[in-house]
Amino acid sequence: MSDRSFLPRSRSRWAAVAGIAVLLLPPFYLDAFWLQTGLFAMSAAIGAIGLNLLTGSTGQLSMGHAFFLAVGAYGYVYLASPSEGDMSGLGLPTPLAFVGAIVLAGVAGGVFSPISGRLRGVYLGIASLSLIFIGQHVLFNAESVTGGFNGRDVPPLEIAGFSFDDSPGVVLLDVPLGALERLWFLALALLIPAAWIARGILRGRPGRAMNTIRDHEVAASVMGVPVARYRAGVFVLSSMYAGAAGALLALVFQRTVPDYFGMFLALDYLAMIVIGGLGSVAGAVAGAVFVSVLPQLLTRFGDDLPLVAAPGSGGVSPAEAARILYGAAVVAVVLFLPRGLAGVWPRLRTAVARRRAARPLTRLEKEEQPA
Repeated sequence: MSDRSFLPRSRSRWAAVAGIAVLLLPPFYLDAFWLQTGLFAMSAAIGAIGLNLLTGSTGQLSMGHAFFLAVGAYGYVYLASPSEGDMSGLGLPTPLAFVGAIVLAGVAGGVFSPISGRLRGVYLGIASLSLIFIGQHVLFNAESVTGGFNGRDVPPLEIAGFSFDDSPGVVLLDVPLGALERLWFLALALLIPAAWIARGILRGRPGRAMNTIRDHEVAASVMGVPVARYRAGVFVLSSMYAGAAGALLALVFQRTVPDYFGMFLALDYLAMIVIGGLGSVAGAVAGAVFVSVLPQLLTRFGDDLPLVAAPGSGGVSPAEAARILYGAAVVAVVLFLPRGLAGVWPRLRTAVARRRAARPLTRLEKEEQPA
């Protein structure tokens, strides 16, 4: 094998290293708005990767992803908060509470997995949709755990004496690191392994089995793939991804409220994986960035945009405008980009390669060709 066969792989590795290095720079240059927007995008990307493993790669339609985000967010708050007054909590060390929130989301997914193993398609979607209504009822009525309508404050994460809040005294490269800057590095530390693990799963034997279940479930059974086990396992894994995203989101918001974890959030996540590209880790990240950043930009620059008005003024609010654009993007993707945003780069690369192949050779290139 020639050394040239290693060039694409080495280039992709160097590109990944360069991308990670670039992602480490924003806390030193961007203001609070852009840092918070980036944190929303990274937490959404973690959750979207999990949903894409379930829906995009295995073909299990889930409309209850917001429920598992709520389990992660409120699970962290309950496990990390001490009991005070009418509020109950376990007061565990915050790193243990964070891991426990992910485990709780996985357990919730495991409880629902027998149902997901029996139902298919739209029936599974409707069944998972019931989780949203159940979750909203619990969040509003279990006030001693969730705080009810007003929600609960989120204890800051503290690891080895380092707290991810606005406590003073932490300066790096002459830049004081507040809560958003510290959480940025935490989000990267969660997103990169999450994407790497999902990519490894999809490129290995489990990924091939998941795709076979999605496309030809009967054929997968005949080939010896344990369909029920895979469907249940992927549902649990997807729920754990959602739990991690929910716990991170709670740390960013610093307060959990039930209204956020409703139907609109579930639809947003479905839009993420469709726009980004079903069955692709890069597509999940791209779709999450698009869907989570767009309403933030419309809110920030809505005064300078036509037809976008402040909420309650009678016009189209930034959130409504964003969902209109989501719908248009979903239609455009279905019609013109079946592989979503993740398929744009391969198509451009193929088009450039074809154009180069069709281009007549120059005199120098003809001379370099072997006789």
